[in-house]
Amino acid sequence: MIKVAVSGYLGRMGSAVVSAVEAADDMQVVCGIDPNAPARAQDAPFPAFPTVAVALDAVDADVLVDFTQPDAVAANVEAALERGVDCVVGTTGLSMGQLEALAAKAPDGTCLFYAPNFTIGAVLMMHFASVAAKYFPQAEVIEYHHCNKKDSPSGTAVNTARLIAASRDGLPSEAPGRETEMDGCEGARGALVDGIPVHSVRSMGFVANQQVIFGSMGQTLSISHESWDRESYMPGVLLAARSVGSRSGLVVGLDKLMPDLC
Repeated sequence: MIKVAVSGYLGRMGSAVVSAVEAADDMQVVCGIDPNAPARAQDAPFPAFPTVAVALDAVDADVLVDFTQPDAVAANVEAALERGVDCVVGTTGLSMGQLEALAAKAPDGTCLFYAPNFTIGAVLMMHFASVAAKYFPQAEVIEYHHCNKKDSPSGTAVNTARLIAASRDGLPSEAPGRETEMDGCEGARGALVDGIPVHSVRSMGFVANQQVIFGSMGQTLSISHESWDRESYMPGVLLAARSVGSRSGLVVGLDKLMPDLC
């Protein structure tokens, strides 16, 4: 039985993780972690703690699943890794350098797994985009999220742009139109991520939606993915929680756990 500690268990994603883990036959929630836990502990069927360090000093856990805030995730992960607890991280905001530094401090045999997106469809979207990138000179990423998302652009959009750029293997990227931005309207053509324009839309009504648009002479290709419920993330979260025990060091991307895409 895989023993899972859920950091951010009172949040929307954390609550979904708790439900998914409790429904799985091979794992159990051994504690919840949230700064507001002391006032809410009586509402949970498992012990609850305000910090990762306090929780993991009190409870034996195999895996920490973290869906919290960009300003808290690094400290959460560091506290877990130094105690030899594998981490599954869905909180965005950590740079590759920060992830590498955190993983370097972990004991041998401990795994830090990070994914910018845990939906299987989004992973396939990024894979298909990396394949198409070699054949189209122009590409744009448009991502749509709920208005309370803490970062813009999303981690998925940034990762998609980087995969597109890397797949071109040094070929020049065309991102036309920035020179046409009107005075006072700079940014209309989006942010450039490795030369790829990325546009972020934030509004009520969305959960997570991304479109990648490729263009060449006389044609366009659009690849899109939409999540309308947080349950779409749960198969990927459970896959990661089941996989980290057999891995060590830093692992980035759900595709690394999907053999056909490696």
